[in-house]
Amino acid sequence: MKAEVPEMVRAERRQYYDQINHFSMTPLWEVLGRLVPRQPTPAITPVLWKYADVREHVMQAGRLISAEEAERRVLILENPGLRGNSSVTQTLYAGLQLIMPGEVAPAHRHTQSALRLVLDGEGAYTAVDGERTTMRRGDFIITPAWTWHDHGNLGKDPVVWLDGLDIPLARFFDTGFAEPGAAHSQGVTRHEGDALARYGSNMVPVDFHQPPSAPTKVFVYPFAQTRSALKTIALGDIDAHHGYKQRFVNPATGASPMPTMGAFIQLLPAGFESLPYRSTDATVYVCLEGEGEALVGHQLLKFQENDVFVLPSWYTLQLRAGREAILFSYSDRPAQQAIGFWREERLPAHRQA
Repeated sequence: MKAEVPEMVRAERRQYYDQINHFSMTPLWEVLGRLVPRQPTPAITPVLWKYADVREHVMQAGRLISAEEAERRVLILENPGLRGNSSVTQTLYAGLQLIMPGEVAPAHRHTQSALRLVLDGEGAYTAVDGERTTMRRGDFIITPAWTWHDHGNLGKDPVVWLDGLDIPLARFFDTGFAEPGAAHSQGVTRHEGDALARYGSNMVPVDFHQPPSAPTKVFVYPFAQTRSALKTIALGDIDAHHGYKQRFVNPATGASPMPTMGAFIQLLPAGFESLPYRSTDATVYVCLEGEGEALVGHQLLKFQENDVFVLPSWYTLQLRAGREAILFSYSDRPAQQAIGFWREERLPAHRQA
């Protein structure tokens, strides 16, 4: 326990702090606990967006503004602890993007990496560097940094997907660049499925070499394949903390598909309850199938299909499945691992954060 400081000393210190403030200086000892905490003290909070509650607001945006006028018609999911920052965690962005039948979200590129997770509707496509992929529910689609991309809807239904980007991380480094496309839509230069066949079939072109830090050439991970793999894995032993959980990789290198963001998929059998777990990467979860509960610290979040929820850094997570559930998630884990920050802890059943 620190000794009580006399008022005369405190007054002298305040006067000193006022003096050095004119030189844009401040005393470390007054803020050391905040700068170097004993454990993470995130500003973000656990939060759940119920898709059934927000879907109509997303659709209303389609009646108010066109995709061309907006460039990207998106409702940003802002964490309550970071309102006004366009952030879902300290380093990540999330939003629900809508494209109506017949629309095109025009081509552009930017230094921020992006992922798409298709939630609702069919008939849309994403084009990346001259190749289109049809967007089907549950598909995990990537637009790597500084690649040309646009979206279109050739179907009859509105299509909604979750956007995940490293916008806050790029903003922190002041490394954001963007460029509009010369044409509204890219010209198609490769047939659909070319990248998946060329780089995602346990083969790569004979002269292809890619450093581990480069983003994947495979830009679509079809949910049908992902789900089939999970079902097969679920015939084996289960991880008590995660259920059946896999991470998406660049098949050419084994590294994360994007250097700044990692993506994960997990299956929770009906009635499964995980042991408590925590890690330093704040994570965005999306329920693709089933329903369940997430105990985030001491806050209980009940999720169903298409719901989105956030796990802050170093908060304990326990998952409980009602019906069998499949959860997609993404975080900044690869970036943390690259600089040596990432930490995890598997807790026994009797411990709570």
